[in-house]
Amino acid sequence: MHRTEQDILILGGGLAGLTLALQLRQRLPEAAIAVLERRSHPVPAATHKVGESSVEIAAHYFDTVLGLREHLLSQQLKKFGFRFFFSDGRRDIEAVTELGASRFLSTPSYQIDRGIFENFLGRHARAAGVRFLDGCNVRGVQIGRGEDRHEVAFEDRDGPRRILSRWLVDASGRAGLLKRKLGLAASSPHNANAVWFRIGARIDVDEWSTNEAWLSRCDPPSRWLSTNHLVGRGYWVWLIPLASGSHSVGIVADAQTHPIEQMNTFDKAMDWLHRHQPRLAADLEGKRGLLQDFVFFRRFSYDCRKLFSGDRWAITGEAGVFLDPFYSPGSDFIAIANTYITDLVGRDLEGEPVGTRASIYEQYFRSFYESTLTLYVGQYDLFGDPGVLPVKVLWDYTYYWGVLCQLFFQRRLTDLQALSRLRTELLRAKELNEAMQTFLREWS
Repeated sequence: MHRTEQDILILGGGLAGLTLALQLRQRLPEAAIAVLERRSHPVPAATHKVGESSVEIAAHYFDTVLGLREHLLSQQLKKFGFRFFFSDGRRDIEAVTELGASRFLSTPSYQIDRGIFENFLGRHARAAGVRFLDGCNVRGVQIGRGEDRHEVAFEDRDGPRRILSRWLVDASGRAGLLKRKLGLAASSPHNANAVWFRIGARIDVDEWSTNEAWLSRCDPPSRWLSTNHLVGRGYWVWLIPLASGSHSVGIVADAQTHPIEQMNTFDKAMDWLHRHQPRLAADLEGKRGLLQDFVFFRRFSYDCRKLFSGDRWAITGEAGVFLDPFYSPGSDFIAIANTYITDLVGRDLEGEPVGTRASIYEQYFRSFYESTLTLYVGQYDLFGDPGVLPVKVLWDYTYYWGVLCQLFFQRRLTDLQALSRLRTELLRAKELNEAMQTFLREWS
């Protein structure tokens, strides 16, 4: 059986794994880095993965930290911010309450076609000297003790193989290879379900009205480039455009208010949309033949008891935790986890003990995760309230920019002196956010 050794082995060559490989290569130009990916590359455009809409931390991570701005501007779509329509049961889109930017925001974000992006990342990683192996099925994982190497057995086109590595990172998505092996899975208090699908055509909300005053409110008149949210009590519907020409549609709902059994097939989802978002349903009726895929997840939110270990293993992306697609935090938390992992690996390979630092990073990541989780738990009932949800969105965005964005944009996530100085203020901000979420819920 063929056997090789690497400094870092990443299980999973999707968004989390490939961006981590590129970030590690920046920090460690001479390190031996390998990535094992189950799917064969290239993958299809409009690959059926959640996480197509980025917000500012992830956008900054992709375009500035990793230096991928040229690809994002030329091959992806520039996002026209968030946009919310309080349109439950309504067809007159121009007459409902709308919350959204009238011009492009100064800090960019992107609508990302995951298939196009991950194909690019795979090519970019290989060009950077990363050993990217696609079409691989992991058969076994052995965690090394002490200074012993980790060992992964897998099969690819050439048969069974083994890789030894000093560091092992799980980026395998919902497969959660390390989480399962180490018994780290934990439940989330957030009980919501989701269905989503792709349509092979553009869904342009500007075509839903001929009202010139409404159409001219945005410059450019391109609401379709926003992440459009159609909201009602206990749910929201997303509309996300993709550079391949497809459009992503998702329904995310509180499990008790809108049970998954009402929408767990495309026909049921269409019936549900006819009741709750009839204007979207009418648009989709003419595009039924362009359905590309459909999937549903029951209770999609989950947790993980540990992500960073001084024993030289780590977990990133959906292999660890998943919050909620509202506000698109998934790629943000990939950026944060990858930044912590890159720092730990770099320090270890430079000869520095990292056990204490891994524990500190775990605490801060957990604090960020818990603060963000409060934006969702018990909050879905107020989504249909046009008096309260706009205030919530403005508060949540203020908290995001006032705390998490500052730490990331100023590159302070791994600055233990700065984090120590800010500890009291960060705890107070977390408590204030929790109080605000309670207030908003009770107000509605």
